[in-house]
Amino acid sequence: MEKVIFINRSSKVVKGGRRFSFSALVVVGDKQGKVGLGLGKANEVADAIKKGSEDARKKMQEVAITNGTIPHDVLCDFDGARVLLRPASEGTGVIAGKTVRAVLESAGLRNILSKSLGSRNPANVAKASLHALLQLRRKEDIYSSRGLKLPETRKQAAAASQEAPAAAAETPAE
Repeated sequence: MEKVIFINRSSKVVKGGRRFSFSALVVVGDKQGKVGLGLGKANEVADAIKKGSEDARKKMQEVAITNGTIPHDVLCDFDGARVLLRPASEGTGVIAGKTVRAVLESAGLRNILSKSLGSRNPANVAKASLHALLQLRRKEDIYSSRGLKLPETRKQAAAASQEAPAAAAETPAE
């Protein structure tokens, strides 16, 4: 998935008039937990978008997603922009502004709450939301990095206790 977040036109004055150049901020994602953000600059809009998408594909990174949402709350700053992301229950959808929504949907998030605080500069808001997503860590990853075993959940414990008497009944007593 490729989405153009923002196109900026800049101009310089030369002898014959004004010369325009364009920059395009593009987000690319596979909707499976990988997302990248790229900036392309050119004298034509189409070329700037193409360069931006190539840059974003090179910079794609893995994001921690659990059941279509994020594992925990995160607040991230990038320059003047601050982005708050919160996990949401199934059926909530993506509650986000235009810039943050593009990044979250490209990453494959389906249920999430967000709030953009501070600056509304699209480049900084997009970068803040991407940095926020990259700060996320799953419980399994934290436990494995510390060399610990993941504790059993109630469902796993209940399933194990139901299997134990059945296994004992199947073995013949001598």
